[in-house]
Amino acid sequence: MLYLTLRHYEYICAVARHGSLSAAADAVHVSQPALSAALSRIEDHLGHTLFLRRRGAALAMTPQGRLFAEKAQALLEQAALLEDPKAAGAGQKRLVLVCFSDLAPFLLAPALKALRLAMPEVEISHRACGFEPLITALSEGEADFAVTYDLGLDAGFSRAQLDRLSPHALVPPDHPLAGRGGISLAELAQHPLVLSQEGLSVQHILGLFKAHGLVPRIAHRADSLELLRSLAANGEGVGISYSLPPGGMSYDGKPLCTVRVTDPGAEEPVILAAHAELPETSAAHQAYRILQRELGAAGSDLAQSDHHVD
Repeated sequence: MLYLTLRHYEYICAVARHGSLSAAADAVHVSQPALSAALSRIEDHLGHTLFLRRRGAALAMTPQGRLFAEKAQALLEQAALLEDPKAAGAGQKRLVLVCFSDLAPFLLAPALKALRLAMPEVEISHRACGFEPLITALSEGEADFAVTYDLGLDAGFSRAQLDRLSPHALVPPDHPLAGRGGISLAELAQHPLVLSQEGLSVQHILGLFKAHGLVPRIAHRADSLELLRSLAANGEGVGISYSLPPGGMSYDGKPLCTVRVTDPGAEEPVILAAHAELPETSAAHQAYRILQRELGAAGSDLAQSDHHVD
């Protein structure tokens, strides 16, 4: 006899959807202690962990838990159809996409458009953020996919490379470096630099210099890409960025010249990341393939705009 009932599957899906025990308990109309006890019994029956329980932290789902919840949601939808064939749209699937903030203006809108055209029955939500919240969202099962640079993610995630981008030096037209066809890290180390405030980004750039035995001078650390570009355009230092908005102007209307960093190994892949195992029949697997195809094409356009503004 089956131990788990549709009610148990409903509990699991409620936690996956609402992200907290209290909200999930309200949604399924049970007390929080009763829901917590039921989840523990479900895990004991299955023999593996679905939820991460850490003192002082909100309940989160493991990657295995998210996959189980997705299958449970599909089962609930099938059950609803058996009871009422007209209720086909009652249990829409939900997918969450996160994107690194510097890449979001280039790739997030094409990603959402492609998913909504190909999978209109799926509810797509999204968020643009820095590396740390992006990694947290993916690691704790709050997001299904991430579009990002390949920084900070462990081997437990699958990766599809969308593009490879070179870092560029950003300078005003009257700067001695303007008009150069390329520049080395050794030459850049002789100038004051403007870097991102983003922790992993700074570590990566400094690591490139360190690998060549160089110690750069940092004039500013900018909180956003556009602030970095503005500081560089106003002569506050040589900006370094992988993301290059087209147009060659900062937000405050100052012209910018870009010079590609030519050192081997300076290129960085842009990737689509997801949990390592996605069932081939799942909506998440279908969405992953769509994003891989569509964003690969968008990534090529991004690389072309990169060369265009040099």
